[in-house]
Amino acid sequence: MEPGPLLERLKAHRTIGAVPLRELQWLAAVGAVRTLEPHEVLIPSSAPVTDFDVVLDGHLSIRVDRGAGPRIVMEWRGGDVTGVLPYSRLKRAPGAVIAEERTTILSVDGRELPRMIRECPALTTVLVHVMLDRARVFTSSELLDEKMASLGRLAAGLAHELNNPASAAARGAQILAAELEALDVATGRFCSLRLSDAQRDAVAGVRDRQPVRGRLSPIDLADRRDAVDEWLSAHGVGGIDAAPLVDAGLQPADLEQLGTMVGPDNLETVLTYVSTGYAVRRLVSDLNVAASRIHTLVAAVKGFTSLGEQGTLQPIAIRRGLEDTVTVLGPKAKAKSVRVDIDVAENLPVVNGYGGELNQVWANLVDNAIDAAPGGHVRIDAAADGGNVVIRVIDDGPGISADVLTRIFDPFYTTKDVGEGTGLGLDIARRIVQRHRGAIDVSTGLGGTEFRVSLPAAAPTRQAPAEGAPP
Repeated sequence: MEPGPLLERLKAHRTIGAVPLRELQWLAAVGAVRTLEPHEVLIPSSAPVTDFDVVLDGHLSIRVDRGAGPRIVMEWRGGDVTGVLPYSRLKRAPGAVIAEERTTILSVDGRELPRMIRECPALTTVLVHVMLDRARVFTSSELLDEKMASLGRLAAGLAHELNNPASAAARGAQILAAELEALDVATGRFCSLRLSDAQRDAVAGVRDRQPVRGRLSPIDLADRRDAVDEWLSAHGVGGIDAAPLVDAGLQPADLEQLGTMVGPDNLETVLTYVSTGYAVRRLVSDLNVAASRIHTLVAAVKGFTSLGEQGTLQPIAIRRGLEDTVTVLGPKAKAKSVRVDIDVAENLPVVNGYGGELNQVWANLVDNAIDAAPGGHVRIDAAADGGNVVIRVIDDGPGISADVLTRIFDPFYTTKDVGEGTGLGLDIARRIVQRHRGAIDVSTGLGGTEFRVSLPAAAPTRQAPAEGAPP
């Protein structure tokens, strides 16, 4: 391309067209025009980035594979710039840069950048702003991808964990409808007995007993049921489910006493009323447990993902984030037979931060700890240390080898199988912690690994003095 037409195109360029003419002339003099055909690769994935490129027309994109196949994470069209920029620490392309259509670029050898910084200050200023914007886009994209990858890994376990109480609730609701009909019939027959007040009080005392289910072993419960079944059979009382009576703590001696109080002719009707009523109460209790479990899981997932994430720094209680993280990772820990314990100091200071981002840090650390210690133990503790809040995630796995330890915070580095990790978890955790003005480090040995996150505690809020007190 002739210098004149090229200079006119640079003057019309959206990003750099407003810089002084002499700087555009310098750019035109040192650069070389290049045309890329559709699907032609400008920079292969992981290849060194050596040139600064001005996109004159066409369409470039960069595709990054973070475990779910290549995906476009950034695009450039006519009027954009890409490649190595002044003061950039970019060394290698995180993905392949490809021409989506016929594209014309002006390429400047990266070795010319020091001279550009000296001779083209206005151009350098523009390009530094472009570099900062590019870093923000990549950081945001990486954080979202890692968060979605984390949620994807948790989805199957959470679905199973939610399915159990949901199925129990649905099954219990169906049975409850039938038991309520049976209770109506049993109540009508019980009321027709015209028992005395003392007899009714005795029945009420039996009916209102606290359940023993959960306090006795399955073997003890089975033995008691056999004894109750034998007593009912011996006294000619049929058609009664012994399980609710056993759950209520009734034993043959109690049944004998109740039979003496209400009379043998009334015993079957009374026991049917007690058994059916207790069965209904047990089902209601089971439904409450199932609904509470679903509520706990949903609340934990909502807290973990921080739906409706705040746009500004807010006081964050570390305990809640750690508990939500352990809840959503509970199915994975259970599948790997890992015990996870949390020990958070009382009156732990809050930190100023972004809840969703900090939860991502806890998720990455705890998830890695569970992977490192199958059949073992993970301990999470948090305590104040001077003006900081220190969170430790400790596993009793085999530790980290020296060669892995030196690269553990590098982006895209992972020791996990393809599809099981993006290689971004610890890099993102480090960046999030640094954004919160904190620090993260790791120590390891044959007895396990400890990740330590230190965050500045929020300054305590000063309370207003009591009325009449000096300020």
